[in-house]
Amino acid sequence: MVAVLGNLVEWYDATLYGLLAVFLAKAFFSFSHPATALLATYATLITSYIVRPVAGLMLGRLADLRGHRFVLILTINLMSLGTVGIGLLPTYAAIGVWSPIMLVLCRTLQGIGASAEYTVATSYVLEQQPGARPNYLIGWSIAATNLGPLLASVVAMGLTTYFGDHFADSEAWRIPFLLSAPLGLLALYLRRQMVDDGQLHAPSAAERKAARVPLFTALRGHWGTAFRVIAMGAGHRVGTFCIQAYFVTALIQQGFGASLSMLASILLYLLGAPAALLGGILSDRFGGRRVLVSGFVIYAALTVPLFSVLGISVPLTLSALVICAIINNIVAAPLSNAYIMAFPRAVRGAAAALNFNLGTALIGATAPLVATWLEARTGSEIAFGWYMTVLCAVSAVTSAFAYPKRLLEPSED
Repeated sequence: MVAVLGNLVEWYDATLYGLLAVFLAKAFFSFSHPATALLATYATLITSYIVRPVAGLMLGRLADLRGHRFVLILTINLMSLGTVGIGLLPTYAAIGVWSPIMLVLCRTLQGIGASAEYTVATSYVLEQQPGARPNYLIGWSIAATNLGPLLASVVAMGLTTYFGDHFADSEAWRIPFLLSAPLGLLALYLRRQMVDDGQLHAPSAAERKAARVPLFTALRGHWGTAFRVIAMGAGHRVGTFCIQAYFVTALIQQGFGASLSMLASILLYLLGAPAALLGGILSDRFGGRRVLVSGFVIYAALTVPLFSVLGISVPLTLSALVICAIINNIVAAPLSNAYIMAFPRAVRGAAAALNFNLGTALIGATAPLVATWLEARTGSEIAFGWYMTVLCAVSAVTSAFAYPKRLLEPSED
C-alpha cells in the first residue's frame, strides 16, 4: 500500500501536465500560434526531465545507504510541492515571462522527486516480499501507475465537462493540481510508518563497509547493463508518454472535444491496470524475456496501422488506443523487473534510478515533442508511428539478446 500510493501520486502529478497541456499553453506562454505555445509547453516537460538522471542517481544512492523510507518520504514531499505549486502560479498575463520560468521550477521540483520514486518504491516491494512471483508483485506497482493517471483523467474530464468552454478562462485547470495536496499528505503519513533499512542500518559489517565505497567506484562494471536495459525499454517509454500526454492532445486537435478525449484516456487507464497484472502473471509463468520479445514484436508490427486510423472515426480511434495501452502495460512488469533486479543490492537504488531516468529523459520525455514536430512537418500522425516502430524493434532485439542473465528462468537458458 505504501509503495502503490506513492506511485499513484507520482503518475497523477505527471499525467495532469500532459492532459492539460493545451490549457497550460494558453496560461503560461504568449505566442500568436497555438502550435508554438504547445511546443513550448512540451519543451518545459522535457526540461523537468533533464534533472532526473542526476537526481535519481543521488536519491537512489541515498536509498542504498540510508534506506527506502528516507528517500520515499523525501520524494513524496518534493512531488507534491511541485504539483501544488503549479496550481498556485500566476499566469503570463499577470506577471509576464516570470510565469513560464516559475513553471519550469515547479516542474523541476516534480522531476527531482519523481526521479527515484518508482524504482525505489518497486525495489522496496520486491525486497520486503521476496518470493517466486516477482513480476506479479511488480504488476501491482504498474497498476498503480495506471490508477494515478486514471484519477487525473476523471478529475480533468469532470472539470472540463462542468466548465465547458470556460474551463481555461475560469482557471478551473488549477483545481486538479491543488488536489495533489491531500494525496501527498496521505502518502507521507503512511511512509512515516515504514521501517528503516539500507546499508548504513545493516547488521552485517561487510554491508556497512560497502556503504563507504564511492558511488562511481560501486557502479563500476554496471554501466553496460544500464544501457542495455535502457535500449530494452525504448519502445515502452515512448508508448507510455503517448498514452499520458500525446494522445489526448492529438484527439482534441482533431476535433474530438476535451470531454471525449478525456473519456478515451480514462478507458486506457481502466484497461491498463489489469493488463499490467496479466503481464506479471505471464512473465512469472513463461519468463520475462519471452513476454518482452513477443510484446515488442507485436508492438512494432501494429504501431503504424494503429496511428493510421487515428481520427478516422471514434470506434477505430478508441480501438487503436486500447490496443496500444494493453501491449504497453503487458510488457511493463518484466521490463521493470529488469530495470531494478539486474543490479546487486549494494548499488540497486542508484543504478536502477539512473537507467530508468536516462531512458525516460532521452526517449520518453521527448516523445510528445517529436510527435508534435513530425505531425506539423508531415501533416500526418503516421510519421511518428514509424518512429515508434523503430524503437519497438530495438527493444525486441535487445530483449532477445541482452536480457539480464540473473533474471532468466532455467527454461530460458
